[in-house]
Amino acid sequence: MDGWKIRRSLTASRRGLALSFITLVGSLTLFVLTVVSIALIPLGIGVLTTPALVAMVRKHANQRRLLAATWSDVRIAVPYRPFPPDIRGGITGQVERCTLLLKDPATWRDLQWLLIDMTIGFVIALLAVAVNLYALEGFVLAAGLWRVFRNDPYWYGFVRVDSQLTGLAAAALGLVLLALGLRFAADLLRLHFLLARPLLAPTHDEALALRIERLTESRHDAVDTSAAELRRIERDLHDGAQARLVAMGMDLGTVEALIERDPARAKELIGKARQSSAEALTELRDLVRGIHPPVLAERGLGDAVKALALRLPVPAEVSVELPGRAAAPVESAAYFAVSEALANVIKHAGADRIWVDLSYGEPHGEGMLRIAVTDNGGGGAVIGKGSGLSGLERRLGTFDGVLAVSSPAGGPTMVTMEIPCELS
Repeated sequence: MDGWKIRRSLTASRRGLALSFITLVGSLTLFVLTVVSIALIPLGIGVLTTPALVAMVRKHANQRRLLAATWSDVRIAVPYRPFPPDIRGGITGQVERCTLLLKDPATWRDLQWLLIDMTIGFVIALLAVAVNLYALEGFVLAAGLWRVFRNDPYWYGFVRVDSQLTGLAAAALGLVLLALGLRFAADLLRLHFLLARPLLAPTHDEALALRIERLTESRHDAVDTSAAELRRIERDLHDGAQARLVAMGMDLGTVEALIERDPARAKELIGKARQSSAEALTELRDLVRGIHPPVLAERGLGDAVKALALRLPVPAEVSVELPGRAAAPVESAAYFAVSEALANVIKHAGADRIWVDLSYGEPHGEGMLRIAVTDNGGGGAVIGKGSGLSGLERRLGTFDGVLAVSSPAGGPTMVTMEIPCELS
């Protein structure tokens, strides 16, 4: 446990050092340039430079949102309004972009955040580093550095260092500071992100509007997906089982005509009809399994995913920690999301090992089903238009779920899905 605390504290200090540099250089530079650009709008110059600078500010803010989530589990939603699709090009379009950005309240909150980030945010990030570095200074003083200050005393905190005895007192103070660092360095890092959240996150009205927009889009996607699924079922029935049943009926009609004149031929056609009926039954079972697998209804999501993994051409390990069962629609959505993620791995990743982890928790007082699909393939997976991951994101969006992808070049790739729900 002590080793874990030390690693956690050192990691927080390292990250705090990176953040202090980013806040002082990045936030300060962007704040000054953006304010100057906005001030130059009446002269016409700012109209050309402001959209590009605001885009850089938003990229900088989005990077901080990502660090907040990955480093301290602080979730900060994105509040920006999208540009209308019919915005024009050229100077006229540039003026429209500039006007829309300045009308967006999130633009002005970003500027306020930059101001806070390069002052208070910088100090808090630096404290996460200083609390451990300053503690080490006390030990260095006790180890012999105190001799340098024998004739010119040095104050370490409230300790006047000018002898071996005062050097040991500095070490004692350093030990106290080190204990504080072990306890509070990670909390200071989290405080840095919590300080940013009120300005970087959407307001209540904006969040409500974004949620309505997202749910409307998800509803349209759900309707389109359902229509496509019905067309697929129709096509599979028509091209598969239905065609086999029609052929079987024709064979049986021929058998009826030949049974007295050519029994051998009739027997051969009966065997062919029996084979067609077996194939039609198999296709119907596969079709039903594609609509709602029986194992999912009977044994739940965990066993259904394990059964799915057994049919993969690549070895897959499935870990399940679910204390109960979710509602049937949520289980179905989660199952097909995992199925689609695994299909993407098989098609594109070039992996020879897959891990699937299903768990449930209440990280923010809300029940959350969490699914992680990891592979050791080549990486490079991205969420974009036309990719399988985009369809997966839309499927989860129907249930207010989220999708995150970590896929550096060379791998590994981790696709994480979270769906809010309650277990029975």
